[in-house]
Amino acid sequence: MSFKPALVIVDLQEDFCPPNGSLAVQGGRDIVSSINHLLNLPFAVKVATKDFHPQDHISFASNHPPPNNKPFESTFTIKNPLNPEETQTTRLWPDHCVQSTPGSELIPELNRSKVDHIVEKGQDNRVEMYSAFADPFINPTVSRSKLADILKDAKVSDVYVVGLATDYCVKFTALDSAKEGFKTYVVGDATRPVDPTSLHDVYKEFASADVDVISMDSEEIKKMKEYT
Repeated sequence: MSFKPALVIVDLQEDFCPPNGSLAVQGGRDIVSSINHLLNLPFAVKVATKDFHPQDHISFASNHPPPNNKPFESTFTIKNPLNPEETQTTRLWPDHCVQSTPGSELIPELNRSKVDHIVEKGQDNRVEMYSAFADPFINPTVSRSKLADILKDAKVSDVYVVGLATDYCVKFTALDSAKEGFKTYVVGDATRPVDPTSLHDVYKEFASADVDVISMDSEEIKKMKEYT
């Protein structure tokens, strides 16, 4: 397959950014200038993803009874609604990116005029969905976005992932991108983590999955300027 790159901007939304986001990632807004620079490069496809949760989403601590309903602290084991024997344990979060609320909007600094597609995720209230491709259940998968179809229809070969947060939605999106067969890069300085101490382990997961972490001044970005 010939080189045909795509840029996937993960969840650069108000609720994930200071100063007012309910689940603000430290430095979340600081990466937008780098991402806008990437948007000016000739990627074949440019996609922005959005968490777009219903108010009764299972990941919200507010939807669970006390005492195990503390945001950031409590966890909950989710059963696959189509196969109860398959389970996933998730952290519970503050309400965030609720559909049609200001917190669900992409931050205005992002140059949205350069974005070709917006992909919404996390709309099934029964399952967590960090990845912009699908929820983590595999036997069977419960909720799948249109992202894989967009990339495959465009005959994309390489996927460059940026956005928020490195240790959650960026990580699972990148890992799923590799599983879908795309050569996958995470532009490290165009992401930010919820927990900076997690990055060592996250990068080990990337290495194991053949996902490369690169920088804005890497050769992989420089060659994008030559791509047409």
